[in-house]
Amino acid sequence: MQLNTQLLAEFRQEAAKTRKTLERVADEKLNWRPHPKSYTMGELATHIANLPGWTAITINQDEFDLAPPGGGAPPRTVAAKSREEILELFDTKVAEAAAALEAAKGDALLQPWTLLSGGEAVFTLPKAAVLRNFVLNHSIHHRAQLCVYLRLNDIPVPALYGPSADES
Repeated sequence: MQLNTQLLAEFRQEAAKTRKTLERVADEKLNWRPHPKSYTMGELATHIANLPGWTAITINQDEFDLAPPGGGAPPRTVAAKSREEILELFDTKVAEAAAALEAAKGDALLQPWTLLSGGEAVFTLPKAAVLRNFVLNHSIHHRAQLCVYLRLNDIPVPALYGPSADES
């Protein structure tokens, strides 16, 4: 089995769980935050919806600079204004990611990819490792945060890897 096929299967499984979680976000709670230093629920959900977009960036580029030299900064995503907008964004990014993974043949995912900040390397890893760590694990981490936000707002937490206290 090709590496891209293996990653695509895992990606699709996790994307379904992430969508199930994003479906629980309540429009009236988008501005809620657990602490002044934390994302609002809308900001966190929007960030999660955008994370699959790193798949195509990782596969189709060899590096990405978070703070390019010369003052050019990557565009910041504005928090979505509704659950519907969050889900539309997520579905678009998942479709783009799946297409990029399907197209990644041969040893494309074994090639190095570098995250830069101000022209300085933050890390360099094989693209497959970036997809696993920077996309999948990062998404799972923030999905877990969102589940805590849901719990703190008495919104039922979905069952993801087994039953939750709200679903058996």
